[in-house]
Amino acid sequence: MSIWTRIADALTALRKGEPLSSVFDRLRTPPERTVAFTIAVIALGAKLAKADGQVTRGEVAAFRRIFTIPPEDEANAARVFNLARQDVAGFDLYARKIAAMFPQRDPVLVDLMEGLFEVAMADDGFHPQEEAFLREVADIFGLSERCFRSLRARFVGDVPPDPYDVLEVSQDAPIEVIRRAYRDAVRETHPDRLAARGVPAEAVKLAEHRLRDLNRAWEEIQQGRAA
Repeated sequence: MSIWTRIADALTALRKGEPLSSVFDRLRTPPERTVAFTIAVIALGAKLAKADGQVTRGEVAAFRRIFTIPPEDEANAARVFNLARQDVAGFDLYARKIAAMFPQRDPVLVDLMEGLFEVAMADDGFHPQEEAFLREVADIFGLSERCFRSLRARFVGDVPPDPYDVLEVSQDAPIEVIRRAYRDAVRETHPDRLAARGVPAEAVKLAEHRLRDLNRAWEEIQQGRAA
């Protein structure tokens, strides 16, 4: 059974008039958490897409860069997007529902933030209201300012990412400590680790992007220390 079929089943279980946000109360443990992750990215992404006052085709298309959606399952993905966009509940309610499913600063919450940054940058701009939206979500998720700053630099690109922020280590840390942080981060980015956290196989592109950034950060630190 595909993840999109399972999402359709979860939506069917909603009672008449029940908001999409209530689905998270039923999806707390794997494998249901994989469904919750996917719904969360689409739902928060729909709210984010409205943050700057309009939903663009690029923002909708961004989900295709995050998830592999077969043609036969496009209707299910579109239904989630539209339910979230129409829901009167604020985005903070969705964020709190999701945060309640995981420990604070759980890696899966960082995975979610990466997906949201993908959506925010899909229209080739970064609106102040989008930044305010993402900052509040990151705060609800319990993510550090350093983590947010690293994500912002990686996705927005108006300032170069600080490699120490990417690896979340101090600039005066011994190289052995930095190497350990790098290896731990790479290990957490492995597809098997993501699957165990409830990140669906359809979202492996998030891991590919993160691994690229981790490798670049480690190389920059090594080169800087050797200079």
